Amino acid sequence: MLRQFELVERVLSYDPQADEGLLNRAYVYTVKAHGAQKRASGDPYFSHPVEVAGILTELKLDMATIITGLLHDTIEDTVATPEEIEEEFGSEIAVLVDGVTKLSQLELQSDRTKQAENFSKLLLAMSNDIRVLLVKLADRLHNMRTLHFIKKPEKRLRIATETMEIYAPLAERIGIQNFRDELEDLAFVELNEEARKSIMRRLEYLREEDEDLVTRIVKDLQSDLAEAGITAEISGREKRPYSIWRKMEQKNVTFEQLSDIIAFRIIVSSVEECYHALGIMHAKYSMVPGRFKDYISTPKRNNYQSIHTTIFGPERQRIEVQIRTRQMHETNEYGVAAHWQYKQQIGAPLNEGQQYRWLRELLEILEEASDPDEFLEHTKLNMYQDQVFCFTPKGDLISLPAGSSPVDFAYAVHTRVGDTCVGAKVNKRMTPLRSVLKNGDQVEILRSKNQTPSPTWESFVVSGKARSAIRRFIRQQQRHQYVELGQSIAEKAFRNFSKPYAEKALAPAIKYWDLDTVEDLYCSLGDGTHTSRQLLEIIFPGEKESQENENVVPITRGKSDRKKTRGAAVPIRGLIPGMAMHFAGCCHPLPGDRIVGIVTTGKGVTIHTIDCDTLEQFAEVPERWLDVAWETESETQHVQVGRINVVMANEPGALSSVTSSIAANNGNITNLVISNRTQEFFEMRVDIEVRDVKHLTNIIAALRADPVISSVERAGG
Repeated sequence: MLRQFELVERVLSYDPQADEGLLNRAYVYTVKAHGAQKRASGDPYFSHPVEVAGILTELKLDMATIITGLLHDTIEDTVATPEEIEEEFGSEIAVLVDGVTKLSQLELQSDRTKQAENFSKLLLAMSNDIRVLLVKLADRLHNMRTLHFIKKPEKRLRIATETMEIYAPLAERIGIQNFRDELEDLAFVELNEEARKSIMRRLEYLREEDEDLVTRIVKDLQSDLAEAGITAEISGREKRPYSIWRKMEQKNVTFEQLSDIIAFRIIVSSVEECYHALGIMHAKYSMVPGRFKDYISTPKRNNYQSIHTTIFGPERQRIEVQIRTRQMHETNEYGVAAHWQYKQQIGAPLNEGQQYRWLRELLEILEEASDPDEFLEHTKLNMYQDQVFCFTPKGDLISLPAGSSPVDFAYAVHTRVGDTCVGAKVNKRMTPLRSVLKNGDQVEILRSKNQTPSPTWESFVVSGKARSAIRRFIRQQQRHQYVELGQSIAEKAFRNFSKPYAEKALAPAIKYWDLDTVEDLYCSLGDGTHTSRQLLEIIFPGEKESQENENVVPITRGKSDRKKTRGAAVPIRGLIPGMAMHFAGCCHPLPGDRIVGIVTTGKGVTIHTIDCDTLEQFAEVPERWLDVAWETESETQHVQVGRINVVMANEPGALSSVTSSIAANNGNITNLVISNRTQEFFEMRVDIEVRDVKHLTNIIAALRADPVISSVERAGG
């Protein structure tokens, strides 16, 4: 454990202006406050905050952060109060200590939802002062160093998992590589001890086989650069076991196939010398194809800069070489801690600039996520994946997770750009929105003010920001449609009782179901949580339905105000699939069919044709049946999918004849499945986009007239 004078000397070594007296007071305060408390290791408890402060001095942080490290557990674990901390050490330190304390209290919850809430609060605290995260990471690092003293295996596993999933990626995102590497490796011990031991044995074998290898290679590289007049600091280091294991898993290779178990770092004085040194390496040694990355011209999202290349080095072994300047090295090792912005502008927002863009994106995701678990899921997407670098038409660099699509790119530019995206040009060529972007692609997003996010986008986007924005839109649209549908159900229910409809009459049901507003009641009816029969039993107990009730519920939808659209019907076909209304995949109802709706709890209404066999399953639950009808067609033509079963001759050109007949009648095939094949015939199921039943009937008639067609029928339920 660091002694008092050693801690003070460390701070003064890089910050001679530090208040030595305040540091001494804080050290003594934490020792007295924690008193005789013990840790799981048996050490005095105050050794933990002292070690946390020591870790923070390695990052050369300001005095307020060091003192926060000393005091971070006093409010939670002793009788100290925030008011007392403020009186003794000032408001700045009191705010930091209080922020770390609140996060620590949340961490006591092992439930996943609580973990997600903890993480979201951590990000909010970071957005005000990044030093809260720095103290939290130092606290977690020391706890991981002493994790083996905890007796309960399940507790060790929970802490290690949380470290691997949340704190190590956060350390990487703010650029503190040493923290990330050590956190991952310490968690690896608990999560996969056997794999770690296996890698350690192999590393030990390599060291014993040629213990002077690193020294010789460093000497040769130093000589190569010196001949060209470049003075460089060169070092070689083994990668940590978890880093090695992760590469083996990602690339599906063996330990022996890895080329960068030992990485050599060349530190020079300027950017020009970086590229000069790279030229010398590639001129003298063969480069391994596909193993070159220039993070100087295109930095990572955490502002990491370096040139990475793999060469067949002096000993004819494949080695990785990293070339950077001293300033880059400081930033790469200490990340945000290398920037003294928070010391020079206390209280200034720290999420400005490229290196904080990821934090802004996480805060946007926090605003859009419906619950903490969803937020945690999106955040992991945002933090874990490798990057691909693309450019806007103006040349601005956009970094995205690997596997990103143009939709991810659009949302990375701005949420509004993503919401209104209708198409994309990649390298000046029209490209499907689901295509995967590659490094160096230039992407131009085509927009329309009438466009809205498509629910199908969620199936191929990979960035957390894009996925959360799409889900947010879907939630809003679903509620809007549930409300419209629920209002129609309520109005129909009143008509069935020959009662005048008024929203005031719904008050008893709102109270009975413990809802807040009439809109909540409509939503509960629309999504199937409650039925119209239950509504009537509450409002008109004991009364029976009118014999002269209307048998059709007009399904309304639209952007206009609900009161204005009351009683006005909108075509069912205009509804967005997957929202409040669904068209059954068993019978594929089309405009012109007689239809019926089945209300499913939490999913809204599914539309079936009146003769669909599936309806037999709901014979015993009449309260789930809803009479619906197609409304008068508007000027805008909408298409829906109809399904036909085709039996055709097995002969050359037969399939071409079928598709040509469908196309000639303005049908668009969306799916075609061959269900059976014999020597004489093919049996196929074909899904076709059509306007209505009449349109599909015309297509069927045209197919029946074709001599290669044996039979064609519309698919039933």
